[in-house]
Amino acid sequence: MPDFLKKLAGKLAQNDEGPFCSAVVLAAGSSVRMGSDKILARLGELPVLARTLRPFQESEWIREIVVVTSAEKLMEVTELCREYNIGKVSKVVTGGKTRAESALTGVSEVSSHADLIAIHDGARPLVTEDLICRTVEAAEKRYAAVPAIRSTDTLKTAGDDGAIIGSVDRATTWRIQTPQVFKADLIKGALTKAMKQGLPLTDDSSAMDVLGVTTYIVEGDEENIKLTKPLDLLLAEAILRERRNRHADRTGL
Repeated sequence: MPDFLKKLAGKLAQNDEGPFCSAVVLAAGSSVRMGSDKILARLGELPVLARTLRPFQESEWIREIVVVTSAEKLMEVTELCREYNIGKVSKVVTGGKTRAESALTGVSEVSSHADLIAIHDGARPLVTEDLICRTVEAAEKRYAAVPAIRSTDTLKTAGDDGAIIGSVDRATTWRIQTPQVFKADLIKGALTKAMKQGLPLTDDSSAMDVLGVTTYIVEGDEENIKLTKPLDLLLAEAILRERRNRHADRTGL
């Protein structure tokens, strides 16, 4: 085990109360493909972002939340957190031009006490406390963990002209979700190094490759969809209705 990982393990072993996990929720996207502001759109009785933040607010694993948004939405997001009683939000900050810049801004603003940092897409409003718990537990043991679901589609690679070049083995292919959870020192260092090298990152676990740290998969949730297009919002509403029906069946209400 590398020396810096041994030091982190020793630090965690000294914390008898369990890890201090901060959540960074990224809500600075432009919503180009959605056609409207998906973060502030209504999903059921709540705005998307309020629904995203609720499970982190209620999770016993999360000690604080930092929300990263655009300069234009800074005041509106701050007010949303107050209105919907998201009391764990310690800061609402302005993000960068790219997802990686916004993630680095967010992780740089968490408490100095943080052992772990969970980074989550603000546009994944159907995340559950269970998924947060399982991913944090995995990262506590293995330094870096991400939820993912197996790919069920046949995957192909193709050239610029659209001609198929080959097939991808779906048995070893996973669709990555968030929250992605990392040891705090590792993800801060990884994102900083990746940004200095100008690497195009589509997710935060890719930054861990820069440090040579292995990221481990935990079983994700098919319902933990990301809102990208208008159809996704309709699907999210259908999932919410199904959840209410399941709850009613269990409770008899």
